[in-house]
Amino acid sequence: MGSKLAQVIAGLCLAGLATTAGAQQSQSSNRVAAETDWSVFVESDPKECWSVSAPKKTVNTRDGRVVSVRRSDILLMVFYRPGTKIKGQITFTGGYPFAKGSTVNLDVSGTQFELFTEGEWAWSATGADDAKIITAMKRGAEATLTARSGRGTQTKDTFSLSGFTAAIEDAEKRCSN
Repeated sequence: MGSKLAQVIAGLCLAGLATTAGAQQSQSSNRVAAETDWSVFVESDPKECWSVSAPKKTVNTRDGRVVSVRRSDILLMVFYRPGTKIKGQITFTGGYPFAKGSTVNLDVSGTQFELFTEGEWAWSATGADDAKIITAMKRGAEATLTARSGRGTQTKDTFSLSGFTAAIEDAEKRCSN
């Protein structure tokens, strides 16, 4: 894992994404494990554990042309929050505000899923959908998320799933008690 990625991930902690319209960001240096392309973090108050990765490849296009755009952190995460009974919530931030009313397409080695957006965040509609996505990600080699920004840019971010299963099992175990 590159040092820039480690710094980005080390600075990320989300609180209450599933239950609030916007995410609250605070600092976390509680990285407890790294599994190939995925890292595991734990916070104690409130108790939450998550696995996270940054994309291996990013392509931004507008009107069919590749364009250079400025984006903040691009991260794919899986959360466990025992206090709110969240077990394996898929969350994605594309590093920009998504187009209002748009969805994000998640392609896991050919299997398609839809994530709903609000602001800079996207997640699946239900816990059952999260479980289906996680099952596909455990079997897959990569996950590609395609989205549209409020400015009309289409983004395509490809994440390696190497280390995914070990990372989410570690995060789940750490938040199981």
